[in-house]
Amino acid sequence: MLINTVIAIFIILITVVIHSGGMQLVLVRLQSYEDKPEHRHRRHIFWVGSAILVMFVVSLLEVIVWAVTYMSLNAVQSFEEALYFSMVTFTTLGYGDVTLDAGWRLLSAFEAANGIIMFGWTTAIVIAVVQRVHTRPKK
Repeated sequence: MLINTVIAIFIILITVVIHSGGMQLVLVRLQSYEDKPEHRHRRHIFWVGSAILVMFVVSLLEVIVWAVTYMSLNAVQSFEEALYFSMVTFTTLGYGDVTLDAGWRLLSAFEAANGIIMFGWTTAIVIAVVQRVHTRPKK
């Protein structure tokens, strides 16, 4: 149990760093946003859509980190299986058709908790972008 906890804390720290980088990328780019009258609606859609896309890629990278961890621990048979299990766990979908051995199953609970937190964080970032593009003073 202790080794599961130590590994999970390490992977969660990695995902926090990845998510922080994605957030920085979105927010720094958002600082350059100018609300010009022409094509305002399209620009709003572009900025919000871009933020969502960036944060999706960030989440995918985090899922891959977990999948690589499962592979390195020989907790699953193939990378495809590790990626599938990780995606289902990170999103808390939890089909249950692929499971980890009893010795590693605590990791999946940590990954699910990590995914919930990361998706909440992503939601906050997207809301910040929406507020920024829709409440910016009109020029």
